[in-house]
Amino acid sequence: MTWLSLFVALLIEQFKPLSYERVVAGPLARYAFWFEQRLNAGEARHGVIAWVLAVGLPVFAVWCLYLVLVWINPLLGWALNVLVLYATMGFRQFSHHFEAIADALRADDPDTARRELSDWLQRNTDRLKTEEIARLSIEQGILAAHRHVLAPLALFALLPGPTGPLLYRLTERLSWSWARRENIEFGAFGRFARRMYEWLDWVPVRMTAATFAIVGDFEDAVHCWRTQAARWPEQAAGILLASGAGALGVKLGAPLFELGEVADRPELGMGNDADVDLMQSAIGLVWRTLVFCLILLGLLTLAGYIGN
Repeated sequence: MTWLSLFVALLIEQFKPLSYERVVAGPLARYAFWFEQRLNAGEARHGVIAWVLAVGLPVFAVWCLYLVLVWINPLLGWALNVLVLYATMGFRQFSHHFEAIADALRADDPDTARRELSDWLQRNTDRLKTEEIARLSIEQGILAAHRHVLAPLALFALLPGPTGPLLYRLTERLSWSWARRENIEFGAFGRFARRMYEWLDWVPVRMTAATFAIVGDFEDAVHCWRTQAARWPEQAAGILLASGAGALGVKLGAPLFELGEVADRPELGMGNDADVDLMQSAIGLVWRTLVFCLILLGLLTLAGYIGN
């Protein structure tokens, strides 16, 4: 049932993509703000209470609902799995940006590519060269594929019912809303949310990076992971980008000239400079990773049925 739920949710998402900003990101931002307004007194312990109420209670409620539905009819529990997966994961939640940038670069229209990348990253990209546009697009595509597809999939396979993807999406969104705003006015309210997201993402990050190596250039992916990932400011992103870059045979990272100054970024990967063809290769890497995970999960499910 786990495998079938994933397959159906991804199939529906391909034909009827969800408006992520309108249906997921926007409501969850308002949800996070509601708890922040009522519970943030500037101390870390208030962030713990807010996280437990904002994440723990809905996840527990959905778990109880799942048990009740399965007790009534297993198909109802399966339908809840599909609904939660459809709302919390999917390629189409980010791929339109990536495809628009690739199409613009193929058409030799870097200005449109810069605008699309700026909308995606929410940062100034006016001075980026074509190679830098492709490089940043591949980086963001790898990270987005993990956050929107591969991490929720991993936790759906590891945790009972629909709790895994729901727990991941709520934790990821609260971390994004709270943890990046630690200052005098905001206080330490977001520290616990950031710590919980890092802890929850620890296993999925390494599962994704390992699968990149399996379906790509294994030796280079492992080498880059071991020797380069620690250089990146964020550990999880460094692991994903280093492994993905090695698996693709592309150079990522490297300094960028932004807003009148150079953003110092370590180099990751090896091989060719990023271009639109390697952007297409990155899409292929992500799809192979997803197919590999589905096949592996299907085989494990089949083995379980045979064993019973």
